[in-house]
Amino acid sequence: MTIKENLKHLTKNPGIYQMIDKRGGVIYVGKAKNLKRRVSQYFTKNQSDGKTRALVANIKDFDVIVTDTETQALLLENELIKQYKPRYNVLLKDAKSYPYIYISDDKHPRVGFYRGKKNKKHYYYGPYPSAHVVRDSLSLLKKIFKVRQCTNSVYGSRSRPCLEYQIGLCSAPCVGKISNDNYTHDVAMMSLFLSGNGVETLSLVSDKMQKASKDLDFELAAHYRDQLIALRTIQEQHSSRSMEDMDVVGIAQKDGVHAVEVLFIRSGKQIGNECIFPKNTKFRNVDEVLGAFLPQYYIGKETPKQILISETLKDKKLISLALETKIIDKPRSDKKHHLKVAILTAQENLNRHLASKFSKHSQLLKLQKTLNLESLPNLIECFDISHTMGEATTASCVVFKKGLAKTKDYRQFNIKDITPGDDYAAINQAVFRRYSRQIKGQKALPDLVFIDGGLGQLNQAIMVLDSIGIESIKLVGVAKGEGRKAGLETLITVNNGKPKKINLKPHDEALLLVNNVRDESHRFALKNHRNRRDNRRKSSPLESINGIGRARRMAILNHFGGLQEVQKASTKELQKVNGISHSLATKIVASLKN
Repeated sequence: MTIKENLKHLTKNPGIYQMIDKRGGVIYVGKAKNLKRRVSQYFTKNQSDGKTRALVANIKDFDVIVTDTETQALLLENELIKQYKPRYNVLLKDAKSYPYIYISDDKHPRVGFYRGKKNKKHYYYGPYPSAHVVRDSLSLLKKIFKVRQCTNSVYGSRSRPCLEYQIGLCSAPCVGKISNDNYTHDVAMMSLFLSGNGVETLSLVSDKMQKASKDLDFELAAHYRDQLIALRTIQEQHSSRSMEDMDVVGIAQKDGVHAVEVLFIRSGKQIGNECIFPKNTKFRNVDEVLGAFLPQYYIGKETPKQILISETLKDKKLISLALETKIIDKPRSDKKHHLKVAILTAQENLNRHLASKFSKHSQLLKLQKTLNLESLPNLIECFDISHTMGEATTASCVVFKKGLAKTKDYRQFNIKDITPGDDYAAINQAVFRRYSRQIKGQKALPDLVFIDGGLGQLNQAIMVLDSIGIESIKLVGVAKGEGRKAGLETLITVNNGKPKKINLKPHDEALLLVNNVRDESHRFALKNHRNRRDNRRKSSPLESINGIGRARRMAILNHFGGLQEVQKASTKELQKVNGISHSLATKIVASLKN
């Protein structure tokens, strides 16, 4: 059936419609109170909106899902948009889940940072807008309640108090420095405080302090006194503020780009903010973008009691019902200042965002001219090698798209089977592994690749690309300047076998972009190298020998007094250790020599 014939038989019930292109892909998802009337509008009237005209021109077919209510349609629309990411819908990047503070259900409960799927056995408090807010709160809780924050493995292995106890940040329940009852009380007080019952917490701590004083337990009374002073200080800081929890959402638009600023207000105090730049919003009005933003951002998360918004929405009641919260677009005078802050912050972030995009484009144009490229180098990659005297050699490949880092596309390579310290072989291996995989997976190749190093490293990369038949990539070496100072780098290209050196001024736009890419590559390589090196150094060479478990390893080390002595030991000497046979001793000697 044609689209026109399908429209005749379409239901008038509420639901979801999906626009499908000639390839069978979903290019737009929308909700409707009346499916027949809404979908027909796309095909029976002249569209003044350029984006809608482009959408209709690409529609080959449509599909619908009928729902009982418009609210159900809104919820389903949100799920389908996240699933298909249609090119004509307003899209948000998937954000991480909000962080929480949790208290475990152990004998001596632990308080800590948590993000992800919740464990039903633990108690959670939050959510908080950012990780640093949680860590600041944990630091404060450590000073007031002295509840442990160490992992269970550390807690279980203690035989004496750790440094946290020595400096007064933990009561050391692991070694019995506090009674179980008193520790349980501290955890209960902290839980009450995190739940927002500050006044009740103060009263209970005060009662405990007086009781300890009457029982002549002056050390415990002093402990409660310190808690009381700290809690009252916090209470006084918040006493003059409104106790309402709400989010404030402001939106700004310029040059077809939208910025949405979300302020998190808890107990009347702004504790964080987030700025989002939705995609596919070029021809949209601000109220339309905000209406699409709210369900995608909040559905599936815990919402505050109120959400202040800067625009009047057509579907405000529907969205409010779906989010189970009160949406306010005309706040009282005592809340207007929050909305003003959100709008001004959105405008500021939008201006910075646009300025950054213009600056990056300008840098790319200058780089294109400097390297005499046929087109703008929108996709750039850079390789760097990191090692410590040849140990744990690691290569990095960072990816920049339109001048901006695409961290999810970064790759690292653990370099193997080369002579330690051979940077040429390392570059050869990394470049081969990267682009042979790209070709095999039929993935997009970069326009430009930087190699952090001189002509030798560059020639290795050229040899690799020639061997696997890639001619479209422009390769450029980035040699460090005199004294390794930034701004004195030399760019090296090779044309028809002849090397060419390019020296730019320290503040040249092209060089600034090159340095940004090269520095990010260096940072990523160094980070991965250090992790790999540290993991190696923490592990014992004995761990990799088949037949040597934890008990035998400890027996060998205890017998000889350390790894250095083990490495000097002969097969006969190793056989003196209980449980070490001749064949196993031979294997140990051979493995340690290698």
